Amino acid sequence: MNFRRFDPAYKNSGKVGLQRGNKLEEEVWRTFADKPELLREVASAISEHVLNDDSNLAPVDDDEETVEADEGRLLTRVHRHRERSKKIVDKKKDAILKKTGRLACEACDFDFQVAYGARGSGFIEAHHTKPVHTLRPGDKTKLEDLALLCANCHRMVHVRQPWLSVEALRAILKAASEFDAKNTPEAA
Repeated sequence: MNFRRFDPAYKNSGKVGLQRGNKLEEEVWRTFADKPELLREVASAISEHVLNDDSNLAPVDDDEETVEADEGRLLTRVHRHRERSKKIVDKKKDAILKKTGRLACEACDFDFQVAYGARGSGFIEAHHTKPVHTLRPGDKTKLEDLALLCANCHRMVHVRQPWLSVEALRAILKAASEFDAKNTPEAA
Protein backbone atom coordinates (compact mmCIF):
# COMPACT_ATOMS: atom_id res chain seq x y z
CA MET A 1 0.00 0.00 0.00
CA ASN A 2 2.92 2.39 0.62
CA PHE A 3 4.11 1.96 -2.95
CA ARG A 4 0.63 2.22 -4.46
CA ARG A 5 0.60 5.95 -3.80
CA PHE A 6 3.19 6.21 -6.61
CA ASP A 7 1.46 3.77 -8.98
CA PRO A 8 -0.39 5.69 -11.75
CA ALA A 9 -2.58 2.69 -12.61
CA TYR A 10 -3.73 2.41 -9.00
CA LYS A 11 -4.29 6.17 -8.67
CA ASN A 12 -6.19 6.29 -11.99
CA SER A 13 -8.70 3.85 -10.53
CA GLY A 14 -9.59 6.52 -7.95
CA LYS A 15 -7.61 4.99 -5.11
CA VAL A 16 -4.73 6.64 -3.29
CA GLY A 17 -2.75 4.08 -1.29
CA LEU A 18 -1.15 4.98 2.03
CA GLN A 19 -0.22 8.65 1.99
CA ARG A 20 2.45 8.69 4.66
CA GLY A 21 5.64 6.79 4.36
CA ASN A 22 9.37 6.74 4.13
CA LYS A 23 11.16 9.13 1.76
CA LEU A 24 13.05 6.20 0.28
CA GLU A 25 9.85 4.51 -0.87
CA GLU A 26 9.62 6.80 -3.89
CA GLU A 27 13.23 6.05 -4.78
CA VAL A 28 12.55 2.31 -4.53
CA TRP A 29 9.43 2.77 -6.69
CA ARG A 30 11.36 4.69 -9.35
CA THR A 31 14.14 2.11 -9.35
CA PHE A 32 11.97 -0.99 -9.66
CA ALA A 33 8.50 -0.04 -10.98
CA ASP A 34 9.41 -0.69 -14.61
CA LYS A 35 11.97 -3.40 -13.90
CA PRO A 36 10.15 -6.39 -12.36
CA GLU A 37 12.97 -8.78 -13.27
CA LEU A 38 15.53 -6.63 -11.41
CA LEU A 39 13.12 -6.41 -8.46
CA ARG A 40 12.84 -10.20 -8.40
CA GLU A 41 16.63 -10.59 -8.48
CA VAL A 42 17.22 -8.07 -5.69
CA ALA A 43 14.40 -9.47 -3.53
CA SER A 44 15.77 -12.98 -4.03
CA ALA A 45 19.28 -11.86 -3.10
CA ILE A 46 18.00 -10.15 0.03
CA SER A 47 15.98 -13.22 1.03
CA GLU A 48 18.93 -15.51 0.46
CA HIS A 49 21.23 -13.25 2.46
CA VAL A 50 18.78 -13.04 5.36
CA LEU A 51 18.25 -16.79 5.43
CA ASN A 52 21.89 -17.82 5.03
CA ASP A 53 24.07 -15.04 6.44
CA ASP A 54 25.65 -15.37 9.86
CA SER A 55 27.88 -12.30 9.53
CA ASN A 56 25.70 -10.48 12.07
CA LEU A 57 26.91 -12.88 14.72
CA ALA A 58 29.77 -11.05 16.39
CA PRO A 59 32.66 -13.18 17.61
CA VAL A 60 32.89 -13.44 21.38
CA ASP A 61 36.06 -11.85 22.71
CA ASP A 62 37.02 -13.42 26.02
CA ASP A 63 40.04 -11.14 26.38
CA GLU A 64 39.12 -8.98 29.38
CA GLU A 65 41.94 -6.59 28.53
CA THR A 66 40.38 -5.52 25.22
CA VAL A 67 39.99 -1.76 25.23
CA GLU A 68 39.07 -1.28 21.59
CA ALA A 69 36.55 -2.77 19.18
CA ASP A 70 35.65 -2.60 15.51
CA GLU A 71 32.46 -0.60 15.12
CA GLY A 72 30.66 1.35 12.45
CA ARG A 73 30.20 -1.42 9.89
CA LEU A 74 27.03 -0.80 7.88
CA LEU A 75 24.54 -3.63 8.26
CA THR A 76 21.20 -4.17 6.63
CA ARG A 77 18.67 -5.81 8.92
CA VAL A 78 15.16 -6.96 8.33
CA HIS A 79 12.77 -6.47 11.19
CA ARG A 80 9.15 -5.87 12.00
CA HIS A 81 8.13 -2.53 13.42
CA ARG A 82 4.91 -1.72 15.22
CA GLU A 83 3.24 1.39 13.89
CA ARG A 84 2.87 4.33 16.29
CA SER A 85 1.00 7.61 15.89
CA LYS A 86 3.02 10.81 16.14
CA LYS A 87 -0.26 12.73 16.11
CA ILE A 88 -1.48 11.29 19.43
CA VAL A 89 1.93 11.88 21.02
CA ASP A 90 1.77 15.52 19.92
CA LYS A 91 -1.76 15.79 21.35
CA LYS A 92 -0.57 14.31 24.65
CA LYS A 93 2.28 16.83 24.83
CA ASP A 94 -0.10 19.68 24.01
CA ALA A 95 -2.55 18.56 26.71
CA ILE A 96 0.20 18.35 29.35
CA LEU A 97 1.61 21.73 28.31
CA LYS A 98 -1.84 23.30 28.65
CA LYS A 99 -2.37 21.64 32.04
CA THR A 100 1.07 22.18 33.63
CA GLY A 101 2.92 24.64 31.41
CA ARG A 102 5.86 22.25 31.00
CA LEU A 103 6.88 18.83 29.72
CA ALA A 104 8.43 16.91 32.59
CA CYS A 105 9.03 13.22 33.18
CA GLU A 106 6.06 11.70 34.98
CA ALA A 107 8.41 9.49 36.99
CA CYS A 108 11.39 11.69 37.96
CA ASP A 109 10.20 15.21 36.98
CA PHE A 110 13.18 15.78 34.65
CA ASP A 111 12.48 18.68 32.29
CA PHE A 112 14.55 18.75 29.08
CA GLN A 113 13.96 22.45 28.51
CA VAL A 114 15.19 23.35 32.01
CA ALA A 115 18.28 21.16 31.56
CA TYR A 116 19.11 21.95 27.92
CA GLY A 117 17.45 25.25 27.19
CA ALA A 118 15.97 25.79 23.74
CA ARG A 119 17.48 22.51 22.48
CA GLY A 120 15.33 20.60 24.96
CA SER A 121 12.14 22.55 24.28
CA GLY A 122 9.25 20.22 23.46
CA PHE A 123 11.32 17.08 23.86
CA ILE A 124 10.21 14.13 25.94
CA GLU A 125 9.44 10.51 25.11
CA ALA A 126 5.97 8.99 25.07
CA HIS A 127 5.54 5.63 26.79
CA HIS A 128 2.57 3.42 25.98
CA THR A 129 1.11 2.20 29.27
CA LYS A 130 -0.71 -0.48 27.27
CA PRO A 131 2.14 -2.34 25.56
CA VAL A 132 1.87 -1.81 21.81
CA HIS A 133 2.49 -5.50 21.13
CA THR A 134 -0.75 -6.33 22.98
CA LEU A 135 -2.90 -4.08 20.79
CA ARG A 136 -5.11 -5.81 18.25
CA PRO A 137 -6.25 -4.39 14.91
CA GLY A 138 -8.91 -1.79 15.63
CA ASP A 139 -7.70 -1.00 19.17
CA LYS A 140 -7.28 2.72 19.77
CA THR A 141 -4.68 4.48 21.90
CA LYS A 142 -6.11 7.25 24.06
CA LEU A 143 -4.24 10.15 25.65
CA GLU A 144 -4.50 8.44 29.05
CA ASP A 145 -2.71 5.40 27.56
CA LEU A 146 0.44 7.50 27.16
CA ALA A 147 2.88 8.66 29.83
CA LEU A 148 5.60 11.22 29.21
CA LEU A 149 8.99 9.95 30.37
CA CYS A 150 12.59 11.09 30.10
CA ALA A 151 14.87 8.75 28.16
CA ASN A 152 16.40 7.26 31.33
CA CYS A 153 13.08 6.46 32.96
CA HIS A 154 11.67 5.12 29.68
CA ARG A 155 14.64 2.79 29.39
CA MET A 156 14.26 1.65 33.00
CA VAL A 157 10.60 0.78 32.40
CA HIS A 158 11.61 -1.43 29.46
CA VAL A 159 15.00 -2.74 30.63
CA ARG A 160 13.57 -6.15 31.50
CA GLN A 161 10.27 -7.95 31.80
CA PRO A 162 7.97 -7.62 33.52
CA TRP A 163 7.94 -3.98 32.50
CA LEU A 164 7.45 -1.50 35.29
CA SER A 165 4.43 0.73 35.50
CA VAL A 166 5.15 4.44 35.80
CA GLU A 167 3.82 4.27 39.37
CA ALA A 168 6.24 1.44 40.26
CA LEU A 169 9.17 3.34 38.77
CA ARG A 170 8.12 6.47 40.68
CA ALA A 171 8.07 4.41 43.90
CA ILE A 172 11.58 3.08 43.22
CA LEU A 173 12.85 6.62 42.67
CA LYS A 174 11.15 7.85 45.84
CA ALA A 175 12.64 5.01 47.90
CA ALA A 176 16.10 5.70 46.47
CA SER A 177 15.75 9.41 47.22
CA GLU A 178 14.66 8.71 50.81
CA PHE A 179 17.58 6.28 51.25
CA ASP A 180 20.01 8.91 49.96
CA ALA A 181 18.53 11.54 52.26
CA LYS A 182 19.00 9.28 55.30
CA ASN A 183 22.54 8.34 54.34
CA THR A 184 24.13 11.66 53.44
CA PRO A 185 26.79 13.12 55.76
CA GLU A 186 24.40 15.96 56.66
CA ALA A 187 21.83 13.46 57.96
CA ALA A 188 24.30 11.85 60.38
